[in-house]
Amino acid sequence: MSLLVQKFGGTSVADADRIRAVADHIERNLRAGDQVVAVVSAMGKTTDQLVRLADDVSSTQPRREVDMLLSAGERITMALLCMALADLGIAATSFTGSQAGIITDGAHTRAKIVEIKADRLRATLESGGVPVVAGFQGMSTDRDVTTLGRGGSDTTAVALAAALDADSCEIYTDVTGVFSTDPRIVPEARKLPRVSYEEMLEVAATGGRGLALRSVEFARNHHVPLHVRSSFTWEPGTLIVEEETIMEQAVVTAITHDESEAKVTVLGVPDQPGLAARLFRGLADRGISVDMIVQNTSTTGTTDISFTVPGDDLAASADVAESLVPSMGATGVETDDDVARVSLVGAGMKTHPGVTALTFETLANEGINIGMISTSPIRISCVVRSADAERAVRALHAAFELA
Repeated sequence: MSLLVQKFGGTSVADADRIRAVADHIERNLRAGDQVVAVVSAMGKTTDQLVRLADDVSSTQPRREVDMLLSAGERITMALLCMALADLGIAATSFTGSQAGIITDGAHTRAKIVEIKADRLRATLESGGVPVVAGFQGMSTDRDVTTLGRGGSDTTAVALAAALDADSCEIYTDVTGVFSTDPRIVPEARKLPRVSYEEMLEVAATGGRGLALRSVEFARNHHVPLHVRSSFTWEPGTLIVEEETIMEQAVVTAITHDESEAKVTVLGVPDQPGLAARLFRGLADRGISVDMIVQNTSTTGTTDISFTVPGDDLAASADVAESLVPSMGATGVETDDDVARVSLVGAGMKTHPGVTALTFETLANEGINIGMISTSPIRISCVVRSADAERAVRALHAAFELA
């Protein structure tokens, strides 16, 4: 007997037919002798509809009330799935995040899990029932409803799998696994049978589809086996596993791209210790995550500092930078939202020379200019113009023969 935590995304439970299909799938797992904990997202575009409704009603939108509103979507799904399971003769019990024992900090709309008290879920499993848990939400230490931010249902599922010592955490979505690149851009993209946690972290962080970054971090830290699958075909998908269990590491595993990036450049910064620290402390205090950073070499006593941030944070980032210009002695700030990041990910890069050379040669042959470069042992990222991103992906995918 295996204990499976199965997470069903919004497209997997988008309507009544899809919810009944999920119930049928859970029943098949139970007939095979497995125990199942189901984690569900809001149906289809429910969360988007709730966000629009909030926009129509209020320009203030206190974060506590936003969490209370958005948590309703998953509650609807969990109750409907329990009803569908009841029709199949299966004892299922729905649990909100708080009822499931998911305790978070108090950061509304982006809370982090601090503890899971899964006693009620264990009791349901021991009685032969199926716990159905609302993803994306928890309860703060102040006993307020909280939500976990983007990809929160994935994080819920992985955290529960870790707390319950599950044999596997299955993430069901509308794609059949993790691909060598976005199949919408490269139709011949290949589904990857296995990916290491480290590679999946880089894929998720650089715009790849399949899993939310926080859920992969949680899985790696707690050694939770992940399986990304489709709820439309139920076929085997992609396993996310420890790197040492993969016999032969590909040089490049995947090409990803992200067009939601933006670039900020602080011009004419005096070449003095502590000024960069002041800039990035200001950004951190505003809760802004910085990705790529480039500081040119000073030859005249001043330097330019460029960095990328999520596009949604561009205005706040520019505001922070401009407020610090006088105290830093800089000359100004430039912003650019017409950029995209294209990345190559592969554990095999660590032992294969020439990857960087082929990357730059390929982009040069396409006439694509590189604005910024960032690397890690298993990733190369380049900032290019937004209009060039998809062409860069296709060219690199072909150059590294990933089809």
